[in-house]
Amino acid sequence: MLKDLPFSLIEYGDRIRKTKEQMIEQGVEVLLLADPANMYYLSGYDGWSFYVPQLLVIILDEEQPIWIGRKQDVNGAKLTVWFHPDRILSYPECYIHADERHPMDYIAYILKMIGQGSRRIGVEMDAYYFTARSFASLQKNLPNATFIDAGLLVNRLRMIKSSQEIEYMKQAGRIAERAMLTAMETIAAGVRECDAAAAISHAQISGLADCGGDYPAIVPLLPAGEKSCTPHLTWTERRYCSEEAVIVELAGCYRRYHTPFARTAVIGPPSPPIRELGEVVAEGLNAALNVVAPGVTCAEVAEAWQRTIQRRGYEKESRLGYSVGLSYPPDWGEHTASIRAEDHTILQPNMTFHLIPGMWLEEYGVELSETFRVTEAGCELFSHFSRELIQRPAIPNIVSPFEDGA
Repeated sequence: MLKDLPFSLIEYGDRIRKTKEQMIEQGVEVLLLADPANMYYLSGYDGWSFYVPQLLVIILDEEQPIWIGRKQDVNGAKLTVWFHPDRILSYPECYIHADERHPMDYIAYILKMIGQGSRRIGVEMDAYYFTARSFASLQKNLPNATFIDAGLLVNRLRMIKSSQEIEYMKQAGRIAERAMLTAMETIAAGVRECDAAAAISHAQISGLADCGGDYPAIVPLLPAGEKSCTPHLTWTERRYCSEEAVIVELAGCYRRYHTPFARTAVIGPPSPPIRELGEVVAEGLNAALNVVAPGVTCAEVAEAWQRTIQRRGYEKESRLGYSVGLSYPPDWGEHTASIRAEDHTILQPNMTFHLIPGMWLEEYGVELSETFRVTEAGCELFSHFSRELIQRPAIPNIVSPFEDGA
């Protein structure tokens, strides 16, 4: 069966080798991966099946992984993974959402049957997709196993991207540009927030003529007006009003690789406080990007930002950014390095970060962000868009583009 694998067999083999090296270092003999991003990274499996338990199993002394999931998802695994179909196993449908049994009960049985029930087993303790009940089931059914928290083992390997991964993020960056342009062309007084979200989502998924978009891990974030004082609100059916700021945070996604970035629109002329805050955020963003280079730490990037905004009388408590790339809902971050004072991760070429110096004050906010890769000499942006506040029409009663079936 011919497969459109996102990476070469050589690259998958190299990833498995590096994973096993880390397993040896951490004393892990069997690694159970529930995070779909890590599963995709090592196997190619790509399906919206992560709402039920599923695992990729890496066994130190076996060449190929084992995929274990729901029976009806077996064909999906056969169509997407790079390894032999005999390594694709399943649990019966009767284990789905059943009070008296759990899929991990059966998965534990499989692990025992293939001789892995008494080994040092690494699990992703903090993964969204590995529940407390899943862990309790494994502990109960594998009493002779020793469990080790290996939650970020693969995540950390993902931090340095291959040339193919960088290409996917570049494509995602182009899609993100189109989606942001669509947002800024749609937002205006009288337009419903939900219609702006619909236009953005259409642009994200339709992508470009030479590369269609994938679904992003996070929906468009669109806090407007008084809600611009906070970053993580989405949209309602409310209509935009004159003299309000609209934060737009979105991502392009291609082959599961994300390039997020954010801008702020203002409906009508910006007020003096919002104009000033926009200048401060842009100045701080530029200062942070200017110090990015191999050998610099995340803390040093954060320090450049803090020095800049403090000169203008501002403070920001939250982190400035985070490692980003391959992901599935509900988050596009890699959960490893953060750009903040306490993180002394050393930047290396082909690490990729979402630098998001948003400022959310009591009554309003401004958000600008960029996704960049560390190069041999500095950094390269994946998207290109004006960092100025984007002024949008303040004429009321504009008909929304998707309203009433339009």
